Amino acid sequence: MHLHADPLPDPHLSWRRRTVRGDGVDLAVQEAGDPDAPAVVLVHGYPDTHRMWLPVAERLAADLRVVLYDTRGQGLSPTDASHEAFALPHLAADLMAVVDDASPDRPAHVVGHDWGSVQAWEAVCEPGAADRIASFTSISGPNLDHVAAWTRRTLRHPTPAAVTRLAGQGLSSSYVPFLVSPLAPPVLRVLGGREMVSGLRYYRGNVAVGRRPRERRTSVPVLQLALIRDPAIRESSLTASEPWCDDLRRHHLPLGHWAPRTHPDVVAEEVLGHVTDVEARR
Repeated sequence: MHLHADPLPDPHLSWRRRTVRGDGVDLAVQEAGDPDAPAVVLVHGYPDTHRMWLPVAERLAADLRVVLYDTRGQGLSPTDASHEAFALPHLAADLMAVVDDASPDRPAHVVGHDWGSVQAWEAVCEPGAADRIASFTSISGPNLDHVAAWTRRTLRHPTPAAVTRLAGQGLSSSYVPFLVSPLAPPVLRVLGGREMVSGLRYYRGNVAVGRRPRERRTSVPVLQLALIRDPAIRESSLTASEPWCDDLRRHHLPLGHWAPRTHPDVVAEEVLGHVTDVEARR
């Protein structure tokens, strides 16, 4: 988690604002760039808002139509819904509503970071997703079903190397029990305020011990940006998606979890390269 100040928007970039009805919630959406260019939807994670993406968006807007939105419960998309309303199918439906609104005539590209990537994985693995999503760039947020399936395979057929990798990811995820505990809201209210506390529903709505993995496949071209200095995401949680994707590439970057903030040039270049490649193949 971070306590960074939000970046200031580019005063030369003109943002167009609107509200999109998601799966039972109103979502605050902003877009910039050429209205006729391919659309790329950037999905933030926890405990962020759309503002986390501003440095990357400002670099992409010269070539693409950039669409940002506050996910349910965060920023300008508040809701008092219970944590059950934050389960992945609801989050994916929100994203699809934004995608369909942003690009009704051709598939849009999607980029997700942290929980934004987790919910985007849910969307791209839905039947027919390739008709609505042209490409997906995943940053620091694995597919939970793919990871659960890999965990089960490892426990059923353990090898020393596989068990070591599993233990490593378990250690990296050791903060999760705190976030779903009763201690988290009062502590985070002191540290970070509303966004941190509101966003706890993402964990509580989706993290369950012994969760049975679903079969989740996708033909959407996927680029994983593997941030090798990210302490929360190990390589094994990324390779877990390989059996389930028709088109998966992985680029390793010597960056930390908050790369979209700290190195927006690098992230924007990776996103634009993936989008350009997919557009050329369409």
